[in-house]
Amino acid sequence: MDWLTVFLLQSWDAVLTAGSGMLAPAVFFLCLGYLVKRKTLFEDIHRALPETGLNIQIMLFNLVFTLPVIVLASTFLSNFWHSTGLVLYSPSDWNGFPVWGVFLIALVVGDFVGYWRHRFEHNSFLWPSHAVHHSDTEMTWLSLERFHPINRLTTFAIDSSALLILGLPPYAVVANSLVRHYYGFFIHADLPWTYGKWNILFVSPAMHRWHHSANEEAYGRNFATIFGLWDWAFGTHYVPGPCDSPLGVVTDEIDRTLWSQFSYTFRPKAYEKLFRRRLDKDVIPNE
Repeated sequence: MDWLTVFLLQSWDAVLTAGSGMLAPAVFFLCLGYLVKRKTLFEDIHRALPETGLNIQIMLFNLVFTLPVIVLASTFLSNFWHSTGLVLYSPSDWNGFPVWGVFLIALVVGDFVGYWRHRFEHNSFLWPSHAVHHSDTEMTWLSLERFHPINRLTTFAIDSSALLILGLPPYAVVANSLVRHYYGFFIHADLPWTYGKWNILFVSPAMHRWHHSANEEAYGRNFATIFGLWDWAFGTHYVPGPCDSPLGVVTDEIDRTLWSQFSYTFRPKAYEKLFRRRLDKDVIPNE
């Protein structure tokens, strides 16, 4: 039973660490939301409570069960790519570059790969697991935590592989992950900001909210996390203004329970719908 004790202790430690790490973003978004919305913020929080509660359940599940798998997968991926001989550089090769330049390269490459991975999730067999993220009808900053474990693993595998092949030093990989993660919180927040013309360069909260919209005109749009330039360059940019349309997926039957969220990707019906969409040349609704 020693392994069970170690697992429970590690899980509890992961939950405590995550809880302390979530405190600062929670205070930040609460203060920012009040500055933008004033008293209506509390009405929005109350309305979003059922979805927020489910987001927290999924976050805790991923912390306890998915995160240890990702830790193991990171070692496996590193050994795998080095064994293939496809790694282009070693971390020491980057020593001659300024730290900020290496970080910027990691961020640009990470966001570019993330853009195409995200498009793949919307137009492939990965959609049934990714649909969980889009099932949130009251998107808040905590919606970033609503990911099916399979979607967490595939996202990690694809995004990390690109950085591993480049042989980027650990500090750049970690910095890229932190920036994309915390900016992900920001663009999921319920904020009306569009950035104006700057949304061609950077993803705004309104831009990503349109990505989650149930409006058919917004389907298949806004896949980037940081740089809106990718969506502009590849024809998926869509920001007509602040997004006030209903959110969520309307073609996938996913109830607001942990069982329904996690079991959906294993239902044959989910793939039958996907196959029909491809035959009908429909665009899969939006993360």
